[in-house]
Amino acid sequence: MLSSGFIEYKFDYLEASWMTVIGEWVPERRISAGEHNATIVFHFYSHAGCKYISVFLLLDENEIDPKISIIFEVFLMDKDGKPSSHHAKRTMGPNMETASGLRFTGWRHFVKQSDLQPDHVSDKGTVTFVCGFMVVRNDVHGNPIPVPPPNLGAQLGAMGGSADGSDASFAVGGETFHAHRAVLAARSPVFRAQLLGSMAEATMPCVTLHDIEPATFKALLHFVYTDVLPPLLGTSDLLEPLLAAANRDGCNDSDLCRVYNCPELKSRCFNFLTADSNFKKVVVTEGYFHLGQSFPLVIEDIKARIETCDFFEKYIKGPI
Repeated sequence: MLSSGFIEYKFDYLEASWMTVIGEWVPERRISAGEHNATIVFHFYSHAGCKYISVFLLLDENEIDPKISIIFEVFLMDKDGKPSSHHAKRTMGPNMETASGLRFTGWRHFVKQSDLQPDHVSDKGTVTFVCGFMVVRNDVHGNPIPVPPPNLGAQLGAMGGSADGSDASFAVGGETFHAHRAVLAARSPVFRAQLLGSMAEATMPCVTLHDIEPATFKALLHFVYTDVLPPLLGTSDLLEPLLAAANRDGCNDSDLCRVYNCPELKSRCFNFLTADSNFKKVVVTEGYFHLGQSFPLVIEDIKARIETCDFFEKYIKGPI
């Protein structure tokens, strides 16, 4: 069962004060979807010399129910009254939580202030956002409606290493691996340059690779074709060279949470790390240092999460 509610939120763009008072909260708006209620909050935010409009959905305390799923979407209106195709986002939430237990979802950098003109400011000088709040009720046991699992990964995985239909071969440590140029090029910019560009490997029937073991390359191919690690991969002896090979070959999704396709695990890890008492302990560890060296984008995600949670901690002590 689906319940939904939509509201329009208008700003007077000609009142220049809102563009200069960075860090200011805009008056909140309540939104309902059937019997469910939440609060929409806009915030003006500055980062790296750019001014942004942030937008978040804050759930009421009584909306924490395993039997429902929350969908939040926001789109900007063009000045002619049509929905913008460039500034429209949707997310399922809540995927963030403050130390005090406030659960929310949304976007810190929804739109740049500089992107509002000339296409999104109406003749009356207003900017309009449309916000949607949808609640999907699962079955009576709190389980999502079952959907057949996708099998594309298994089908592509069956192709990996097979000579049938392959048009590329790799010699690694005395072993030969068959692959498909289109798949490798789609998954890795390095393979794309090697196999489809002007490099010598593009015309070679078999490419010889050095500085990588056959087992590591086999695991890398498995990941390239399926987006998951081999089921028997569990030792650091193979995991570390695989991460090094993935980094060298441009497979940027080798962050473990993304490799295992566990966004919920990633969100829970971030919630744990960004708790003030936990972060102060973790940030001084050697593991955090190595995380920053191996996955700098993860550190940026953690910093952004901490800043956002700090904003909401201040917010709930103020206007709410």
